[in-house]
Amino acid sequence: MKKYASLLVFIVLLSFMSLKSQNVKVEIKTELGSIITELYSDKAPITCANFIKYIENNKFEAANFYRVVRMDNQPNNDIKIEVIQGGLGFDVEESPYPPISHETTEQTGILHLNGTLSMARAEPGTASSEIFICIGDQPELDFGGKRNPDGLGFAAFGKVIEGMDIVKKIQNLPDEEQMLKEIIKISSIKIIE
Repeated sequence: MKKYASLLVFIVLLSFMSLKSQNVKVEIKTELGSIITELYSDKAPITCANFIKYIENNKFEAANFYRVVRMDNQPNNDIKIEVIQGGLGFDVEESPYPPISHETTEQTGILHLNGTLSMARAEPGTASSEIFICIGDQPELDFGGKRNPDGLGFAAFGKVIEGMDIVKKIQNLPDEEQMLKEIIKISSIKIIE
């Protein structure tokens, strides 16, 4: 009997550890539909914890997608990319939380592939509330890529697992110098698993 009790305890602990290691899923609900993402907390713990903190404390209540980057709207860039960008926006006077340390793709192993969720930034260590989603593979956004002169790339931390059709719809909306003529409101960002 003692042997079976030990086995049962082991199975319960193993199940609990398995649940703890599962990736968190997040729904980004927009007026065009939902985008479901999976966060890689085991690979990018700082960046994921920051994103989750914004979600859990309702800091994304006024969030929207406001920037689209396509091959046809970046005439002055030698290195072209394709993404949509969202968050609290450029007009936010001060982010609710301090910026986070920069987790490079060299550290995390999460590359900027089609559907990758990543943090927008200026200098390394300035990312806070702004995110972007890659459309197609974007290796120039990885560590060593040439999109940013510092070569450190951007902090990827998750991936779209449902709703890339919504991402592409947003990307193809009318813009003026990459800024959407009409922003796409995010009605909610919530953890679903």
